[in-house]
Amino acid sequence: MSQPTRILLSLIVGLTVGALFAAYAPQTGLAVAEIAQPIGQAWLNGLQMTIVPLVVALLITGVTATAEAAQAGRLAGRAIALYVVVLFLSATAAAILTPLFLQIAPLPQESAASLRAALAGAEKIGPVPPIGEFIAAIIPANIVKAAAENAFLSLIIFSLVFAFAVTRVGAEARTMMTRFFIALRDVMLVVIDWVLWIGPIGVFALALVVGAKAGTGAFGALIHYILVVAGVGLVVTLFAYPVAVFGGRVRFARYVRAATPSQAVALSTQSSLATLPVMIEGASGLGVPVAVSGVTLPLAVAIFRATGPAMNFAVAIYVASWFQVPLSPATLAVGVVVATLTSLGSVSLPGTVSYVSAIAPVAATIGAPVAPLGLLVAVETLPDIMRTVGNVTWDLATTAWLSRRADKVPLDEADVMLQESANS
Repeated sequence: MSQPTRILLSLIVGLTVGALFAAYAPQTGLAVAEIAQPIGQAWLNGLQMTIVPLVVALLITGVTATAEAAQAGRLAGRAIALYVVVLFLSATAAAILTPLFLQIAPLPQESAASLRAALAGAEKIGPVPPIGEFIAAIIPANIVKAAAENAFLSLIIFSLVFAFAVTRVGAEARTMMTRFFIALRDVMLVVIDWVLWIGPIGVFALALVVGAKAGTGAFGALIHYILVVAGVGLVVTLFAYPVAVFGGRVRFARYVRAATPSQAVALSTQSSLATLPVMIEGASGLGVPVAVSGVTLPLAVAIFRATGPAMNFAVAIYVASWFQVPLSPATLAVGVVVATLTSLGSVSLPGTVSYVSAIAPVAATIGAPVAPLGLLVAVETLPDIMRTVGNVTWDLATTAWLSRRADKVPLDEADVMLQESANS
């Protein structure tokens, strides 16, 4: 049984046991919840302790790898530029769609209040300061203090500056620094894998507390959450079709036929990497030369998740709405930037890991509590299906777009080398 399945089952069992206590023995349920609460909180603390070093390491390694790929050839550079634009628009779509969906189909107030009461320690991070103070605070005076206070926007700014500075130093120093942060990233991934391995215990404890205090309303709230987040991902996925039709000048029916096999593999494996051979075959069906798809599709799988910023930001907005955190247009704009940047560093991670590392900084930046992520990560298996299907759909659409422009500019030697290394 896979790790996400074990965590999902522990969530269902925990909520069921808690709801049964709430229905038939509420006082006993509350007493059991008092015992379970510290266990769930300890597991949640273990999850949160990995976030700061993991986010910093992912950003630095992700940016340095992206910068090197962009310098490798003209086609790779154009591809990365297009990917960054799409990621930004993806996050922007979430800033518009998620509040709209929550307005059309809001979370029932009774369920929201019960869930807030059930998740002890999930307080709001605090109001966004005035714009002047906010801008001044973006640049950290003390990076260690920023890390201790989970000031993720400041950490992201520092990490970006540091990463770009790494690309400007000599080859020996650049290699040494890159290897250090790759090692830090890999070590933190081992730690978070250990934490997630005991995740069924922590999630069961958290779910039991929620079920005992919120009753059966917790099930409805989680279903509502899944539908909202997956709905945002679905809309973003649908935008890939006009990009392929108008940007790549491909007939709609032809693109649907080319994309369907990749979507089917993505649906069954939840892995963009496993879908790569099928995507290359689908791109060939669209008339894309292997010299183009052999560069753009491996690059897309490595650094591009089109649905990531949208669905990550949707989760953060949902949690903010759940805990009644006001979101101004300025706050949403900052969230768009953070969601775009954090998605760059976590594209090659498993869904449960990228869920924590990519969403926690966004939630903290807009003032939403991070604690509910420990419960919501248990149902990530379901929205992650939509994520993967959307990603491969966009991978093919952007490849068709780039192929149309590659006809006008011949591949240079570096592009050919990238293509040959991808094929090997």
